[in-house]
Amino acid sequence: MGRLNPILVWSLCLSLCLFLCPTSAQLKTNFYANVCPNVENIVKNVVTQKFQQTFVTVPATIRLFFHDCFVQGCDASVLVASTGNNKAEKDHPDNLSLAGDGFDTVIKAKAAVDAVPQCKNKVSCADILALATRDVIVLSGGPSYAVELGRLDGLSSSSKNVDGNLPKPTFNLNQLNSMFAAHGLSQADMVALSAAHTVGFSHCDRFSNRIYSFSAGNPVDPSLNKTYATQLQQMCPKNVDPDIAINMDPNTPRTFDNVYFKNLELGQGLFTSDQVLFTDARSQPTVKTWAKDNAAFQQAFITAMTKLGRVGVKTGNKGNIRSDCSVLN
Repeated sequence: MGRLNPILVWSLCLSLCLFLCPTSAQLKTNFYANVCPNVENIVKNVVTQKFQQTFVTVPATIRLFFHDCFVQGCDASVLVASTGNNKAEKDHPDNLSLAGDGFDTVIKAKAAVDAVPQCKNKVSCADILALATRDVIVLSGGPSYAVELGRLDGLSSSSKNVDGNLPKPTFNLNQLNSMFAAHGLSQADMVALSAAHTVGFSHCDRFSNRIYSFSAGNPVDPSLNKTYATQLQQMCPKNVDPDIAINMDPNTPRTFDNVYFKNLELGQGLFTSDQVLFTDARSQPTVKTWAKDNAAFQQAFITAMTKLGRVGVKTGNKGNIRSDCSVLN
């Protein structure tokens, strides 16, 4: 039997690894240890200042991270501003409701990082967004976790790439599972990530169908708690100002906790895509478990956020580090 060519074997192994190994292998929590060792504290200080100015910093930053990762991966492409010849992601109709405080948080954190000579143009906007997201979760009472770093910023941002890539408030469980599975996220990951709505807010038009025009026989969605439905109608009357927004968690809107799941048990999920997590028998056991066990929920959330942060990561010649997060290099 002939001897195998060691170079050929090595080449085959490398090819297999490149094909099979997840992108996360290129991410690590201490990525900037020798480049910008204090990056986490710099970002945290800016996020804390912004949080003290307005609580909206919390939901705005979390949602920005989610919308970024689900469209072309976690590459800060959602931060890019449109130009005369390019309509960027942020100007897609599904992203117009992204609060400016999320963008402002990243921009200010990037400026603070780049103000340190050792760090200037060394830390990506994508990583700063990932760190800021962890920080706002902690500031609002959620779990702390180590953030994997090493993402590069994307080289493009186009509104057309958003189409069909973000979950809608009307989604059922099959639609939710399908969209999340496309990014390597399980049903449990999806349920855990949905709980970020515990600190979220929504404009009335995102759920008005549930309180005024659900179906011919039931203008109000029967899965909605009746008292809660009446409260929603009072806060969001017909023809309400489109700028009016309400808390998604009617009980602890400024605390990142498992009350989101307790609300679902009471029929107080704001979106159809929230309440379906309880009404569908396939996900209901998870909701019930996490409603009782905050520690179990927090661990599941950390797992899901870590997996989300690995989606579509750009490395090598697939990305770069922007000096201005809103402008492609």
